[in-house]
Amino acid sequence: QVQLEVSGGGVVQSGHSLRLSCVASGRSLRSNDNMGWFRQAPGKEREFLAGITSGGTSDHADSVEGRFTISRNNAKNTVYLQMDSLKPEDTAVYYCAVGRRSNVATMRTTAGYYAWGQGTQVTVSS
Repeated sequence: QVQLEVSGGGVVQSGHSLRLSCVASGRSLRSNDNMGWFRQAPGKEREFLAGITSGGTSDHADSVEGRFTISRNNAKNTVYLQMDSLKPEDTAVYYCAVGRRSNVATMRTTAGYYAWGQGTQVTVSS
C-alpha cells in the first residue's frame, strides 16, 4: 500500500500564491512512479492539473499552464505544486496521486493513478 500526506492548502486572496506538498510512503511505492495533482470543485469532475515522472518530465493542463508548476524531490518521495496568480475559479479540493510509470496521455487521467491523498481545500477569495 501507498499512503499520501498532503499539506499546504488554505484561504488566499486572488492573485496570491500557495504551495502544496505531498509526501508518499509505503511498501508498494516504486522509485519510477509518476506523481500528479488533480482538483475537484463542487458539482464537477476531478480535473487533471499536472503530472511528473521520476525523471522530471512534467505536463500541465492548459487551464493552469504558466501559473502552476509541479516539481518533485525523489529522495524525499515528495511532490509539490506551486500555484501562482490564483483566481477564485481555482477554489477546489486538491488531491495528489501516485501512478505507475506511463505515457503522458495516461498521466493525465485518474485511471493512471493507483493511490490518492486525502485532499486539501484551497479557497481563493476575490
